[in-house]
Amino acid sequence: MLRISGDQAIAQTVDFFTPIVDDPYLFGAIAAANSVSDIYAMGATPILGLAIAAFPTDVLPLEVLEEILRGGAEKAREAGFPVAGGHTIIDDVPKYGLVVTGVVGVDKIVRNSTAKPGDTLMLTKPIGNGILVSAYRALSQKRFRRNGPPDLTEATRWMTLLNRDAAKVMSDVGVNAATDITGYGLIGHLLEVCVGSKVGAEIHVGNVPVLAGARESLARGFRPAGTVRNAEAFRRRIDVRVDESEYTLMCDAQTSGGLLISVPPERVAAFEQRFRDGGLFYANIGIVTDRSGAVTLVQ
Repeated sequence: MLRISGDQAIAQTVDFFTPIVDDPYLFGAIAAANSVSDIYAMGATPILGLAIAAFPTDVLPLEVLEEILRGGAEKAREAGFPVAGGHTIIDDVPKYGLVVTGVVGVDKIVRNSTAKPGDTLMLTKPIGNGILVSAYRALSQKRFRRNGPPDLTEATRWMTLLNRDAAKVMSDVGVNAATDITGYGLIGHLLEVCVGSKVGAEIHVGNVPVLAGARESLARGFRPAGTVRNAEAFRRRIDVRVDESEYTLMCDAQTSGGLLISVPPERVAAFEQRFRDGGLFYANIGIVTDRSGAVTLVQ
């Protein structure tokens, strides 16, 4: 975040990754939605994107790259900003994402380090897409044909959904802090908020929305490497009072996840009313406590 003049600041972010779905156009759209999510989490409005792509030109036809770029550009257009250029290199594995620049009034900046004890924690998308994608990749192989892969239709719908409308409500109502849920999972990004804000949190895992089929896929042993790393890295920092499988689910590495928003008590009713009026999804998943850095998972 950088103040550029008077009460105006710019926010800038970058994100890119390897394909998580087979359809190149859909991959591009998901990657673009994921890339702009940080801008929304800061309360900013995206105005410009630059594409970052790596592509194995000697293995895949250029038409595949064209579809990836088209998916990203059209998702950016939906978000209201152009992809004005970028850079592509030859690589063994396809990769795609965006650098996104946004603008925000200095008094409207939302940070991930300003949560307050007593705040309510709201989540704007269900979790579990990392586990579902992992199961889909494994079960799509021929040797697993009798046990078909999970349906990713619902997961991809959420991954391509922009956090734009949720962010607008967040900015209009006024909140204390926010972050978006991506590779470090719900727990990892919550820990960032707690450490930065010098607060703690209590999460009611029964209130955390989970994509259909994610728990079943986890029970069958499917989990991405990022989820495993998260669960191992955060285990000593979390007071886990639920089943280990639920803890792992809370650590699931997300792609284009929702916003985690810390709402002051006096604004919870207005926040919920605005979300209901707009037909937007949200879940009240816990509270912020005064126990600095302490995160507890309860049923």
